Amino acid sequence: MSIGDLAKAVQQLFGDTGTNIIGTRHGEKLFETLMTREERLRSEDMGHYFRVAADNRDLNYDKFVVKGEVHTMADESYTSHNTTRLDVEGTVKKIMTTEYVQNALKEDK
Repeated sequence: MSIGDLAKAVQQLFGDTGTNIIGTRHGEKLFETLMTREERLRSEDMGHYFRVAADNRDLNYDKFVVKGEVHTMADESYTSHNTTRLDVEGTVKKIMTTEYVQNALKEDK
């Protein structure tokens, strides 16, 4: 989900307090790297998540010298920008799976 969708979902559940969009700040990242290209090569898609195998290579890099063309990168990193994100409705459903939110909403009634 984006931070904007998270804000809308929380306001939908607990009341609209308004939103003030300030824009991107200097040095602020626009997305998070969830898995690098190298990690994607060692990963297994488990359906709802990826399992990334540990990098257990020996630090003696002479053993890894290969002559010729070697492909060592996936097409791109897996980031919060190029994955499926929850929308506001999906975010509300996810938030509602937590017991403390369910209890807080019961207390407010």
